[in-house]
Amino acid sequence: MEIDAWVWWLIGAVGLGIPLVITAMPEFGMFSAGAVAGAVTAALGGGVVAQVLVFVVVSVALVAVVRPYAARQRGASPGSATGIDALKGRQAVVLERVDGRGGRIKLSGEVWSARAYDERAAFEPGQQVDVVEIDGATAVVM
Repeated sequence: MEIDAWVWWLIGAVGLGIPLVITAMPEFGMFSAGAVAGAVTAALGGGVVAQVLVFVVVSVALVAVVRPYAARQRGASPGSATGIDALKGRQAVVLERVDGRGGRIKLSGEVWSARAYDERAAFEPGQQVDVVEIDGATAVVM
């Protein structure tokens, strides 16, 4: 039983897709797409040289075009913070007196435990404070 060349290319495409899923390296996906292009070439009757050439051209073209575009998109918003990093520098409203021992604030629509950055400082309800850092589940404010 002889297996057609296009089947081998599809097996190669799946083989290249596995490391893509495991390592999340998009280059494997680009090589996998090249292998699919090689399979199409084989199914259309192209010779071995044409199949390999199509694989190489498609893979290299994808790496050359998609990688720089993805890098630009990833670098487009270097300052976009998420999670607790996004809360640093935000303003909050004091709900319960905040001093060096504790208190409560409303930060981004949520009620947070808070303490003053300067232990001698105290903030009364209704005052605006700035979040300096997040320490566990407590916002440190000034």
